[in-house]
Amino acid sequence: MSANLYRSIGDLKGFSLKNCPPMSEPSGVLMCPPDHFQILSVKNPFMSSHVGAVDRDKARRQWDELVAAFEKAGCPVSLVPATPGLEDMVFAANSSLAGTRPDGEKVALLSSMRHTSRRKETEAFGAWYEANGYRVARLKPGGHETFEGSGDAVWHPGKRLIWGGHGFRTDPAMFEQVAEIFKTPVIQLKLVNERFYHLDTCFCPLTPEAVLIYPSAFDAASLELILKIFPIVITSSESDAVSRMACNASVWRSKTAIIQKGAAAAAGHMRAMGLSVVEVDTSEFVKSGGSVYCMKQSLF
Repeated sequence: MSANLYRSIGDLKGFSLKNCPPMSEPSGVLMCPPDHFQILSVKNPFMSSHVGAVDRDKARRQWDELVAAFEKAGCPVSLVPATPGLEDMVFAANSSLAGTRPDGEKVALLSSMRHTSRRKETEAFGAWYEANGYRVARLKPGGHETFEGSGDAVWHPGKRLIWGGHGFRTDPAMFEQVAEIFKTPVIQLKLVNERFYHLDTCFCPLTPEAVLIYPSAFDAASLELILKIFPIVITSSESDAVSRMACNASVWRSKTAIIQKGAAAAAGHMRAMGLSVVEVDTSEFVKSGGSVYCMKQSLF
């Protein structure tokens, strides 16, 4: 295993968050309009009772509200055009992972999606990155390994460190390439609850020191890693985590948290951490297993 990969407490010997180089804060987010959003098949437990049940007009209003919330928080929003026939493309977090290398070069790593219906999304995102000054990286061809972008690879706020989730959509072997492409260490977390199929559904860094998680989504070794690195670990209630996808909130520069409305306990914890909390309605997208974080890709 690469020296830049950490899978257990034992692997962390000699590792310190304080010694991780600083990482620039995101410069904005990339989003995709829900022009073709619908639920046509079941790819996760959220979708099982919602095939054909999306109110597309309502979804558009909700998406517009989310864009406005980001912009009001001071976060610039860039748009990639929606591609006909790609109903899940609105979930911009999954098709790539954007970031910088230590020399400041902007890089976008394109995903290798598990579901066939989503694989063409990466082409559209790749074209956007190429037109906007990013070096586009692609995974080395191999077997059938998959990697689902920032759905399973989450940057630690302000630090050159990536948290990598695996178990349902991303294969753990892929993080060796992630670490090499971004020249950045990766702490791997194993997901064990199918309702939390991406890391971004159960793991939400709030500040460099604090994280909101749903503990039952992880195996014991992964919880140890989280508790070792974060001085403050806040646990989400089951109702907030499942019904309102509270851990799929998005935090802009450790100042403003945008979260699905009704996640009262999680929002209260965020306010106690000094964050400004903005509640939005993403209920049409929750039907598909995604909320605020899923609908944006951080840019640098």
